[in-house]
Amino acid sequence: MDAKLLEILVCPVCKGPLVFDKTKQELICKADRLAYPIRDGIPVMLEGEARELDPTEEVNG
Repeated sequence: MDAKLLEILVCPVCKGPLVFDKTKQELICKADRLAYPIRDGIPVMLEGEARELDPTEEVNG
């Protein structure tokens, strides 16, 4: 994930910052506990495509 792109992207729900999870290829919003997938190198920033994080799942970053 390009660092400049990560600086520009925000959560579409709360407009908060995102954390890149390299192992899962997801952009994570800690505030909303949503994980947005990255498919073929393209972030899918749609609320309907995001998965909710499990309450026990830790967010690194």
